Amino acid sequence: DLEKEQLKILKKVVRRFENGLPLKDLAQIIEILNLCAEKLNEQEAFTEPLCELINLCGLPFQKKKLSDEVSYSVAVSKSIAQLGCLMRVPSSQVRIQICKCIVSFYNTELPRKLLSGYQPTSANYKIQMAELGGLAETLVLSLALVENHLTEKLWVLKALQHLSSSGVNCRLMMKAQAASRLCLYLNDVDPSGQLVFRSSEILWNLLENTSKEEVVNQLSSLECVHALKEVFVDLLMHGYRHYDRQLRNDLLVIATLLAENPAAPMIESGFTKLLIVLATFTEVKIPNPLVKGLKLTYSYEDFELKKLLFNLIGVLSKDPCAVQLLRENDVMPALLYYVKPNQKPGFHDWSAAQYEELQLHAIAILASVAPLLVDKYLSCQANTLLLVFLEWCVGQDPFFGQGNSFHGTGGRGNKLAQMRYGLRVLRSVVSLYDDAVNLNLCDQGAISQLLDILKYAANKSKEKEDAIVLEIEADILFLLSALCENDLHRKELFSYEGVDILILFIQMDPKKLYSGLGHNHLLFSALDCLWSCVIGCYIAEDYFLEKQGIFLLLDLLALKQKSLCNIILGILVEFCDNPKTTSHISTWRGEKDQTAANLLIQLWRQEELDLGVKRDQYGRIVDMKRPIASSFQKQQEVIPVPANCPSFAIMEISENIRAKLYSLLCKLGFENLPGLSAKDFVTLAIIRRYIDFKVGEVWSELCAELKEEFRPVASDEEALKVISNVSEGTGRMVAALQTEVLESQHHQEIQEEEKTYAKIQAIHKQRKMVNKSWENFLTRTSNYEALKKAKRLQEKSIEASRSKSKTQNGAVHSTDIKGLGTTV
Repeated sequence: DLEKEQLKILKKVVRRFENGLPLKDLAQIIEILNLCAEKLNEQEAFTEPLCELINLCGLPFQKKKLSDEVSYSVAVSKSIAQLGCLMRVPSSQVRIQICKCIVSFYNTELPRKLLSGYQPTSANYKIQMAELGGLAETLVLSLALVENHLTEKLWVLKALQHLSSSGVNCRLMMKAQAASRLCLYLNDVDPSGQLVFRSSEILWNLLENTSKEEVVNQLSSLECVHALKEVFVDLLMHGYRHYDRQLRNDLLVIATLLAENPAAPMIESGFTKLLIVLATFTEVKIPNPLVKGLKLTYSYEDFELKKLLFNLIGVLSKDPCAVQLLRENDVMPALLYYVKPNQKPGFHDWSAAQYEELQLHAIAILASVAPLLVDKYLSCQANTLLLVFLEWCVGQDPFFGQGNSFHGTGGRGNKLAQMRYGLRVLRSVVSLYDDAVNLNLCDQGAISQLLDILKYAANKSKEKEDAIVLEIEADILFLLSALCENDLHRKELFSYEGVDILILFIQMDPKKLYSGLGHNHLLFSALDCLWSCVIGCYIAEDYFLEKQGIFLLLDLLALKQKSLCNIILGILVEFCDNPKTTSHISTWRGEKDQTAANLLIQLWRQEELDLGVKRDQYGRIVDMKRPIASSFQKQQEVIPVPANCPSFAIMEISENIRAKLYSLLCKLGFENLPGLSAKDFVTLAIIRRYIDFKVGEVWSELCAELKEEFRPVASDEEALKVISNVSEGTGRMVAALQTEVLESQHHQEIQEEEKTYAKIQAIHKQRKMVNKSWENFLTRTSNYEALKKAKRLQEKSIEASRSKSKTQNGAVHSTDIKGLGTTV
């Protein structure tokens, strides 16, 4: 009779706490639950009271004080964890009740009645305690207990779906391998379809709330990929509901994430091939048993599916193992299907906006795929299709883009988005520098057409500058650079028309370089194009000089922007092979009548300052042994390197602009350079000996390496010493020359100072004479005797000035004016 008494008492307990369990009694209630679970193995009669007690745990807990939630937190979290452990009870009713109890944690409704003197805990209290107790991990592990019981499994998944809304729970679930466990159950029989829906929902929550890489790694087993593939195919072929299509698309996104992981056996499982065929079968229309009987509608979900499949092709293009599958399954023709003018709104059954979005997406993916399938690219006449497509983009066709999608940015009411992505495809294949591709392009008149498009874009840029137009211009300049480089005939085709456009870009307002729209990129592309398409072709070079291009380059150089200096100096050095260039450089004048030589020397001083080269306050050499070594160079330890490896002194040449500055000044000559100060001549003395100093540095490194490895014989050591002394002697000689220049300048300044002082003295003397003359005048006007004396002196002076020999028959004129009454 003991069991009957126990059942009666359990019913009393249930009635006593029908409005909720007090926090202080929860531990004892859980203990009772555990005892009931043990009894259940022998007496099924305990099932109902056990379920009723579990149901009470789903009601809001009751607290007496505000501090009770904190005080009992440890006990409550352990109690909720024990609730999950009760999933071990081999009773479907109990397990379902536990899941219902967990789901009720997320129900925020308050109980109708409260225990006297108690109030309910906060709405999220149970959820927080479940996180603290690790309930989610226990529940994932319990999936193994219910894998053959569909109803129980669905309830467990429903509870996990609620729990996975929290990042803490998701991390706990991942510890129990939740992703792989859920994926393996996807194929289980379930007429309701809830299993796939809830599992995919939980997987999405895991992806959002935990490490995406960790989830993908758990899903990357062959069994999981097979399960995912089978459920995807089932939904694809037999899912006709709106809900089925959405679920199919969700699984495709997960498959795409798996495809990004090289370790996932997507190819081995055949999933990759299936998805590639699915992505291309509507365009190439080649029958394939993998998609036999499949028909895609033109619903929004199928539109999303198409975009997801294009995206997957882009992901697979990054996997070298998938390239062969892309080649075999007609990916290139399928993508090129969209490289054609939009003849009318609403191709087939897609709306105009949808077709445009698919078109732009396909062309964007083509830019990733084309470099991998060059043979297919050429066999499909892709260059021809792209050039025709680009010609349509600049034509007067009354097409207006929708510009609704990500790829359609900036393309509303025009064809700029189509032009942008068409050029990206060309850029991706031309950047391979494949002779067959580039020759095929040039034979079809690509250079002339690209120049026309560049003019069109430049005119658009005048109307309104935006990042899209600037990107288009930069891409065209890159294409021209790649096509014309090392080919004289193509440079001649570029010459006149191309130089005119380049001049416009080089004349860009320097303030625009900081706009953030991409003017910097455009300017660099223009300079690169100048280097590749003009230099080396005398026709183009002469026309560039005629258009005062060298002056524009020096104007840019005068901005002293570190990022620009290197490339501009390189261009100028290359241009100096043309004998007409040096006269242009010498003629140039900048602000305040600055000369090119002065600018180059200023750049040298700035570069040495940045490198930390030691100089005294007048710019003279300080370290005679290593006059041009940078501070970083001096810090480097001696590291013996093979003969075919450049040493640090050699590598340093390419890492700064000093070698280019030296080359330019060599072309200009070091004598009779206009517009230089004494400080400039001091720096010029160093520049003139740059090669000698650099040779000395290399010998210094050689000596140090020899001493590290072994001791030279006496004759070699003597030779090395002589070489070292020669290098140091050069440094001393340059330092002496610099001192001489400074002394000469000082002497010249003293002479100029003396001249200036003599001039000041003469001015003072003149002023004294003027003052004395004024005083005499005042005396004559105020003192009659003084006036008479002045008159006598005047007459005496006149008489003294007369000739002593009298002229015969000559008239004598009087110097007096009779009747004069004035005193002056």
